[in-house]
Amino acid sequence: MKSRKQTGFTLVEIAIVLVVIGLLLGGILKGQQLINSARVRNLADQNSGVQAAYYGFIDRFRNLPGDMLRTTACTAVGQGIDAAACATPANAPGGTGASGGNGRIDTIAEAGAVWPHLSAAGFLNGTFSGQDAANADLTTANYVTAVALGAVPPNAFQGPIMLAHMNDYVQGNSGATIVRLSYSFGGLIPVTILRDLDAKLDDGNAGTGVLRSAIEAADPNISGIFDGAVAWGSDGTAANDCIDQAAANSTWQVDSPNQSCNAVFLY
Repeated sequence: MKSRKQTGFTLVEIAIVLVVIGLLLGGILKGQQLINSARVRNLADQNSGVQAAYYGFIDRFRNLPGDMLRTTACTAVGQGIDAAACATPANAPGGTGASGGNGRIDTIAEAGAVWPHLSAAGFLNGTFSGQDAANADLTTANYVTAVALGAVPPNAFQGPIMLAHMNDYVQGNSGATIVRLSYSFGGLIPVTILRDLDAKLDDGNAGTGVLRSAIEAADPNISGIFDGAVAWGSDGTAANDCIDQAAANSTWQVDSPNQSCNAVFLY
């Protein structure tokens, strides 16, 4: 009676399979790294573009975008501002009331008006209304959904970027509340991307330098949009926070599963 011959993989075949699996995993990881690098570069370039547009606007018009009075914007910036809005200049995007023309972008309405001013003047690509669906000034509540309205530009993760005078950022060990002209990267960003962005543009520390983690602050006008330590999507658990504020000067919590973090760049 013949015995049945057992068959199976040889050591060479197993080795080949392991090599192929290793190559596939390496390719996937490398591809993800390239994607993340591209996103970091996109966020950095967008900030640089807005910064150049901001100073270019000031140089040409001797006014701050957003803070420029509505009537002045309709006259000086021209037809790029929505014609229907400028038919009644009081309804156009721009500075108004006591804060209009005061040399600060210090209300949500003015922060929204930054984008139609810059784009209408030709300093920024795209067309943005800076207002809600009813052509009214943006508020804290609807600024976070303003991208879908075409009111403000989005970041690479579809978060609404913002340029304003605010104090909604980690102050480091000083604890001082200092209002600075700051660029918000827009939120909805994984913490690892922000850590890499901080390393690229600054010192890699969430609480020092020109790039800081965003937080909710007490500013009645500009708060609630720049969630960082208490971020969009956080359930209030410390392990889900974007930063560890207990650490010296705060550190990016790269092990956090939070995908909705934010940071500001101080001009």
